[in-house]
Formats: sequence, C-alpha cells, structure tokens
Amino acid sequence: MLSVLMLTAVTPPIVADQSDRAVVNAPVTLLTAPISGEVGLLTVLPGRDVRDGETLARISNPRIDRGTLIALQEKASDARQKLDATRAKHESDFNYVSSLDGEIADQTSQLKGQLQSRIEELRARVAQSNAASGEKKALVDRQTNMVTRNAASNDMLRPTTQQYAATIHGADAEAAKLNQKMAQLNALSRGIYVGEELVALNNLAQKRRDIDLDATRMKIEQKQQAAVLADLEHLIDAETRRLATLADADVVARGQGKVSSVGAAMGRHVSAGDTISSVIDCDKRFVVAIFSYRQGQSMMPGTRVRIDGSSLRSGVVTAVVPKTSDKADERFAVPFPQTERRELYAIITPDQAGDGGPVQQAGTADASACPVGQWVTVTRENGVVPSMSVTWHRLGHYVASWIGGDAGTADTAQKTPPDADARRAGIARLHDAFHVSEPPQPKADDNEPPPGTRALVSQ
Repeated sequence: MLSVLMLTAVTPPIVADQSDRAVVNAPVTLLTAPISGEVGLLTVLPGRDVRDGETLARISNPRIDRGTLIALQEKASDARQKLDATRAKHESDFNYVSSLDGEIADQTSQLKGQLQSRIEELRARVAQSNAASGEKKALVDRQTNMVTRNAASNDMLRPTTQQYAATIHGADAEAAKLNQKMAQLNALSRGIYVGEELVALNNLAQKRRDIDLDATRMKIEQKQQAAVLADLEHLIDAETRRLATLADADVVARGQGKVSSVGAAMGRHVSAGDTISSVIDCDKRFVVAIFSYRQGQSMMPGTRVRIDGSSLRSGVVTAVVPKTSDKADERFAVPFPQTERRELYAIITPDQAGDGGPVQQAGTADASACPVGQWVTVTRENGVVPSMSVTWHRLGHYVASWIGGDAGTADTAQKTPPDADARRAGIARLHDAFHVSEPPQPKADDNEPPPGTRALVSQ
C-alpha cells in the first residue's frame, strides 16, 4: 500500500493532464494619491463596482507652500514699476524732443529770414562795389589817356590806379561775404548750423539729439521690461495652476472594475504616491495553473481546457510562462502560486459563455461575476492522466456520500446493520491514509492558503 501511495503521488503529477494548483487572477490597478494632503471625500468601498472616470476620493492640502508664487509676484511688481517709470521717461523725452523741434524750427525760420536780408544787403553792396570800380576804371582810363598825350604826369595816374585796385578788392570782399551767407543759408536749410549766428541753434540741435537718443534708449528698455514682465506673468500663471493642482486633487478611476481594498480613511493625511484603493479589472480575469515541464507541449497556446470549481466552465491557454517575479505579481490581484522544480505556469483565458454558470464541484465558493482568488481545477480537454490529489479527493467524497446514504437508509428503516460501525471505522482509516484533500475555496474574507499548496498572499 505504501508503494502504491508513492507511485500514485509522484509519477502521475509529472504527466498529469489535470491540475488543482490553479487560481483565478486578474489585473489590478492601484489608485494612488496625486498630492499630499487630507482625504476630504471617500466614496469607495471594498467590493463596489466602479466606472471609468468615476471620482473615488478627493484630497485637499491647505498647508501648501506658496513661497515661490509670492517671490514671483514681488518680482513682477518690481518689473511693472520699472516698466511704468520707463514709459513715463520715454514719454517725457518724446515731449521734450517735440518742444525742441518746435523751438529749432522757429529759430531756423527766423535765421533764414535774417540771412535772406543779409544776402540782399550784400548783393547791393557787391553791385555798389562793382559800380565804384567801374567809375574808378573810367577815371584811370582818362588819366592814362592824358599821360599818353603828355597832358598829365604819371604821378597823378598812380593814386588813381591804386584807388581802382582797392575798389576791385572791395567788390571781391563783398562778393565773398555774399557767397558765405548764401552757403550758410543753404546749410541751414539742410539742418547744418555753421557760423557765429547759429551757435545757439547748434546747441539746441545737439540737445535735441541727446534727448532723442535717450528716448530711443528708454524705448528699448521699455521693450525689455515688457518682455521680463510677460515672462514673470507666464511663470505666475503656471505656478498658480500648479498650486491649484496641489491644493485639491481628485482620485479618478482609470477603467471599470471592482474595488478589492481601500488604504485610506476620511480625514487621514496621505502623502503623494500612497495607495488609496486597488481596483480589479474583472473583464480581464484569467486562470493561472501549474503543470509539469513535460506537459509544455500538451499545454501550448490554443489548447482548450475545462475549469471546475468556479463559475468559469472552460477556457483556452493563451501563454505558457516558465516563472514570474515579485515585481510582476504586483500587477495582479493575487500573486502567482509558487512553483517547484521543473514546473511552469499555464495562463488560461476563460470563455465568456461560461460566465455565471452553475458550479459543479462541491465545496467551492458561490458563482460570482469576479471570482478572483478562487482555487479551481484545470483539466485539458481529452486528457487521459488525472491528478491523483483530485482523484483521492473525489474518492473521499464518494465514500463519504455512500456512507451518509447508507446511514440515512438505516435511520429511515429504524435499524442499524450489524457491521455498520466496523465499516465506518474502516472507511475512516482508509480515508485518513490515502485521502489528499482538495484545497478549500477561500471565502470573501478568508485569505488563508489551502493545505497541500503554497500560500497565496492576498493583497
């Protein structure tokens, strides 16, 4: 009997087409606090169905740090004051330049009139000098004719000749003055101030250029201050929006599912990143079953299997995974069962048609829309080699039901068979010696692992 027990316990699991080390699993989404603060509203409860975009919690932070915003507002205030001062200075310079332009225009007009008068006067003097030189020339010619006729001496001609030369030079001097005034008038018309009469006007023009340059500099500085103020206002707006997001935030569901756990309470202080609740996506549930490596070819993707012990009736193998990790387990509602040496995971996607069907195996949990964490039995369709643990379990149930039926019949007949006690004792000893119990199905609030398997740490 011991040899039979060893053979049935060791050899069949290597090539068995059936496994009771299978659990229903589903992806889990952790809803975390986006900011630090106090939970002011909490509408989520364990087991509740949530919809995509539904607000589950609201977090407020009245003690938010606004130092950066205050510093930016102070800088913006200083920049705004500098911009206003620069605008006022530019406007003042512009008005001063306008007044200087008017003063320069008035003086230029007055000087043009004076130069025109002076030019007319010089033209008259040039004409007078030319007439005087003509008179002297006629006198020189007459005296020269008299000297030629020996009617006068050369001593009388010499002074007349000198006077004639002086008259010519005087005419040239007046012509030069006339040309100077005309050139001065022409330069004045072009904004060039040359001459003693135009010194005051030249000073006004120089001052006007200085003020105009200062106004141009103020205009450039005004543009710079406006750009700085615009940048500060943009930063203030961004900081205001950031503080608004840090002051109040909503925890919103990112998909539909069922709440598995809640990690916060009303009025509790949470930090950014703390888990508020975890939501199981029941629409993506699957079954994780452990098989031997020798069954890798038989459990290839696409293989159909039968699922017992749950509302799920059948499914298809979608992947075969040699191992998993703690980091990968965090993405699912329950961790994958621990494998022994030369074992693998078969990932099974249940058929939608099997949802909500009746449960055939006794001792399992009630059928539900999301049986996550429930232990099931997976059998390959057309499988030949059963799992011995399942076989012994079913044999124990069959014997127990047979004994119970026999006892019921005896009670009904109001008599007990003579060998009933001996038979019950023998069956009990046989049951204790060979029975390998099926893992009990965990209740909604029971996270204890089933005997004979490795623990599943419920989240």
